[in-house]
Amino acid sequence: MTNLIVFFSRADENYVCGVLKNLEIGNTKQIASTIEGLIPADVFEIKMKTPYSKGYNQCLDEVQTDLRKNKRPALENQLSSIDGYDTIYLGYPNYWGTMPMAVFTFLEQFDFTGKTIRPFCTHEGSGFGNSLKDIKKLCPTAKVEKGIAILGSQWNMATGEIESWLRSGGR
Repeated sequence: MTNLIVFFSRADENYVCGVLKNLEIGNTKQIASTIEGLIPADVFEIKMKTPYSKGYNQCLDEVQTDLRKNKRPALENQLSSIDGYDTIYLGYPNYWGTMPMAVFTFLEQFDFTGKTIRPFCTHEGSGFGNSLKDIKKLCPTAKVEKGIAILGSQWNMATGEIESWLRSGGR
């Protein structure tokens, strides 16, 4: 089985435990790195050509506007194919109850027929929101397995939970 870890993450000013903090590395990227250390996998980071603002409140406004307009932001980088992968670990922060629109852009570029998607998201209390439904809608021919939602502010305490999720194989 060949694994691919695909994720979108945002550093800069973030909401952490009720306060705004500057993060050098986004929480979702931290989780992706933890998974990479536990399983053999290639890694691809989804990056937007025009990133969201570094300030948290400005970012929220931009995210909400993109969501309202159902925008598909252009990506800075492209993955040529997912053909060589059986399982895709898909990571993202919960933005306004779903995935960042850049993740929508990524998912719409590929045919996920016969692929297994194992979602992981970071949040500060809202879990997956509607993102699992959105993944199933965008990738109807994929098998979307049980995901893991981790409080972004507690990513560094989640290794045991991540290991258990990886061992569960989506069950």
